[in-house]
Amino acid sequence: PSPLLDMRLFRHRGFSGAVLADLLTILGLSGLVFFLSQFLQLVQERPPLEAGLAELPAAIGAVATGLVAGRFARRFSVRSVVAGGLAAVGVALAVLTVIGSSTGYPLLGAALLVVGVGAGFSFTVTADVILSSVPKEQAGSASAVSETAYELGAALGIALLGSIVTGVYRGFATPPGVPADVASAAHESLGGAVEAAAVLPAHQQAELVGAAQEAFVEGLRLAAGVGAAVLLATAVAAWFLMRGQKLADGVEH
Repeated sequence: PSPLLDMRLFRHRGFSGAVLADLLTILGLSGLVFFLSQFLQLVQERPPLEAGLAELPAAIGAVATGLVAGRFARRFSVRSVVAGGLAAVGVALAVLTVIGSSTGYPLLGAALLVVGVGAGFSFTVTADVILSSVPKEQAGSASAVSETAYELGAALGIALLGSIVTGVYRGFATPPGVPADVASAAHESLGGAVEAAAVLPAHQQAELVGAAQEAFVEGLRLAAGVGAAVLLATAVAAWFLMRGQKLADGVEH
């Protein structure tokens, strides 16, 4: 009579569309953002603080658009804002498919800003849609499903996109003359390669780390492409599933 997860909630098209959008958006973003931090520190060799500051445009964009998302949804429609936000994130991820180890920060910063703007629009509006699509007595269950979608999407994103990055990364060729134990450690992760290479002569160290960095970037580009495809497909799905959906009365942001 009172299930922990009430599957009847998914009878509401707007609710199902919003939960699906949240889950797949987080799936496409989480794994990539996780590995982008490694890219900034271990490929571009930025200090941790600088790498953290480099990702601030995403947070700034999300906060700024979250404050006005309600007004945009009332003016242009819920599905336009959600689908547009998801499409913007997808395009930004698609841009990351062309990055290289020497890519300048303006491109990375712009892509992160667009990711934040798109996420701010879509997440803010879907949060309202999830609660307004169900009866008030089921608001608690709906909110719990929404939070679970975030957590599940994050776990799947790190697992799936992480598997892509790792699978591509481990295929790089070890430079000649590198001891087997060092090569084995280097193929475990990029961090392992940087640490293991420290015991090698300077020329071998540079060759090993360079090969590992290039493999990592290649995996990151492929993962970004997969994430972009997921987000763009989700944008299309949201456009159809949220047809006619409106914000709850009195909600502005």
